[in-house]
Amino acid sequence: MARRVLIIDDEGSILKSLSGALKDEGYSVLTAESGSAGLVALQGAKIDAVLLDIWMPEMDGLETLHQIKKELPDQVVVMMSGHGTIETAVKATKLGAFDFIEKPLSLEKVLLTLRNAISTQDLVRENSALRTQVEKHKMLVGESAGMKQIQELIKRVAPTTGSVLITGEAGTGKELVAHSLHALSPRFNKPFIEVNCAAIPEELIESELFGHEKGAFTGATKLRRGRFDMAHGGTLFLDEIGDMSMKTQAKILRILQEQKFERVGGSQTISVDVRVVAATNKDLKAEIASGRFRGDLFYRLNVVPFHMPPLRERRNDIPVLALHFAKEFSQTHSKPGLEFTPEAIAVLVSYSWPGNVRELKNLVERMVILSSGSKEDTKITAAALLTHLEEDALAPRAEVATVVQAKNLRDARQEFERDLILKTLKEQDWNVSKTASVLGIERSYLHRKIKSFGIEAEA
Repeated sequence: MARRVLIIDDEGSILKSLSGALKDEGYSVLTAESGSAGLVALQGAKIDAVLLDIWMPEMDGLETLHQIKKELPDQVVVMMSGHGTIETAVKATKLGAFDFIEKPLSLEKVLLTLRNAISTQDLVRENSALRTQVEKHKMLVGESAGMKQIQELIKRVAPTTGSVLITGEAGTGKELVAHSLHALSPRFNKPFIEVNCAAIPEELIESELFGHEKGAFTGATKLRRGRFDMAHGGTLFLDEIGDMSMKTQAKILRILQEQKFERVGGSQTISVDVRVVAATNKDLKAEIASGRFRGDLFYRLNVVPFHMPPLRERRNDIPVLALHFAKEFSQTHSKPGLEFTPEAIAVLVSYSWPGNVRELKNLVERMVILSSGSKEDTKITAAALLTHLEEDALAPRAEVATVVQAKNLRDARQEFERDLILKTLKEQDWNVSKTASVLGIERSYLHRKIKSFGIEAEA
């Protein structure tokens, strides 16, 4: 498909000669005789590159460029001028111009600049598509008050450079927080490098993180870049940092302080620009008290703390997550869209999920894979789920029974919410503030729920 170029110039002779030359080179060309006409031509059209004259009546090229970048920030624009000055070129560059060509135009120069501009546009669009894909598959799903707070915190923290420490049980989604922080940051088009500190042997962790020089140790036959080096300009995610040795912790602390390190066996100091996001399922304060983790490293990492609640503490997210995973895996495995019966939702909500979101995700994928794939087999039943869940992690059948009577998913969720709120209120001696805290919801939201469900304190 021919690449589309828009030429904006008030000189008819330039429009005619340049568009003719570009068409001969295989380009699809649109023209506009003013800045305002050019803005109209850009609306709804996929333009690979814009050639824009600076000196035009009414709306000049710089103002047109400003409007283009305001409406289409990623659009590649090349400026043209027969009266160019360094000051004008600097202004155009600051406004986001890709390049600056002087008139009279050299066709060879125009073609070379266009090729470079279109290559840049392709890269911008590819990065944008990849970013959207990452955000889609790495997004945090949940409607609970706790998850909404985490999602809001991510938006506020992502644009900054502060270190982040994510805590929570295994399978709660700590890695998704790290990916989201990177995807929504100015570093999104730079590397995201992940290190599982618990999976790398102690004798190799320094080489993995910092790299090594040739001959640094037996088997080091060539220079190797470390993860910090690879993450330059981007984000380094140190997962399970609580399993890192005290010796390595000291080196990590120095890098965080100085953004410098030496490879194993080397003497050259290497400077890097890396944002560190760390995660652990351990209680680091307890680890510090027992002498297994450095307090100074903890406080250096813990600039912005995130705590991921276990799934059992945000049960109203379970139906939302289950439906999300069912849709995702039905598409991945080319199966008809699967749904859960109200009884199945009741079972999912009553389960304690020792493996948290990861366990739920794996279970839903298993159910999708095991489904027949026929149009008649589109329901995931409670009976099917119960064969794959641990009996001792399920709530007593009596608690599930009230929900199973529901006729649809909405009724099932409401039945469960009412029973859970009532049960927790009783456990907390009808203290609304304590109940809201236990359920992980706002006190005002709990009051509305109590009123809507018609719950009254027992005498």
